[in-house]
Amino acid sequence: MFSFVIAFLIFLLLGNQFIRLLQKWQAGQVIRKEGPESHYSKKGTPTMGGILILIATTLGVLVGGGWHSELVCMALLTLWLFGAIGFVDDYKKLILKDSRGLASRWKYFWQSVFALALAIWFWHYFNQLGEMPALLLPFTHSVVVMGPVSFIILAYFVLAGASNAVNLTDGLDGLAILSVMLVTVGLGLFVVMSGHPEVQGLLLLCDAVVGAGLGFWWFNGFPAGLFMGDVGALALGALLGFIAIAVQAELALGVMGGIFVIETLSVILQVGSYKLRKKRIFKMAPIHHHFELLGLTEPKIVARFTIVTLLLVIFAVYAFLHAWA
Repeated sequence: MFSFVIAFLIFLLLGNQFIRLLQKWQAGQVIRKEGPESHYSKKGTPTMGGILILIATTLGVLVGGGWHSELVCMALLTLWLFGAIGFVDDYKKLILKDSRGLASRWKYFWQSVFALALAIWFWHYFNQLGEMPALLLPFTHSVVVMGPVSFIILAYFVLAGASNAVNLTDGLDGLAILSVMLVTVGLGLFVVMSGHPEVQGLLLLCDAVVGAGLGFWWFNGFPAGLFMGDVGALALGALLGFIAIAVQAELALGVMGGIFVIETLSVILQVGSYKLRKKRIFKMAPIHHHFELLGLTEPKIVARFTIVTLLLVIFAVYAFLHAWA
């Protein structure tokens, strides 16, 4: 709870000053011309709030004593590595006024480099503990033990995929951060139930993420006065993937983060359909924009997506922790 409170208070106390700093930098949101008309009013809203999320989370963990754990330190490194990718993209778009931002190929290149390096580190980490990485299966009392190749491939896709999925979900006020907080709580339960002393330090991290997330939501709730930007979305997504790998909950993350999965699939299907058939499946992708164009208000979409995430987290906790018990 100490990590949670510290992270929350840091964001709450520094939030307004940070917003004024972003305004001074003229780091305002850029709205796509092809986006929903209702988003035009968001133009100029301070972005890159993810920087303060990363700072609050890190300080919450360190003050709570998380620096004693190698696993927690690597989790924080993951947070900042992927946050750095998002920061460069945001900085080029918002500060340097380069509409292209960080080229997609370079963004995916560095995500792949970091994800692959972390996947290899995880393999050696588990081996140092004398354990083989395993995949927890739902509704069973068994796990699938993985070899080095299969594990590294899986860990790579979990880290890179979760990072991009959260980034795609970050399009409506409060949507991404609410989903991230709920999934983090679910992963926190896996940390507790794992019973492994090496993993328990991650509970500090989960608490700090939720605390920082609540502080961010204070300013990000509709109508948002602050956006997290790629620096926050890419970092938080990768962090969720890191925690899931550490507690063998990769499949559970896919269930709890079902909204992230749906948002990503909607983009893949939309792009694929247009390239192959010159036809769109949705009015706009990611899918939250589709519902906007159907006439649903932004708060209602966020509320319903959040309810779905809550139900998915509850289901995943039952399906996988029940199997673990």
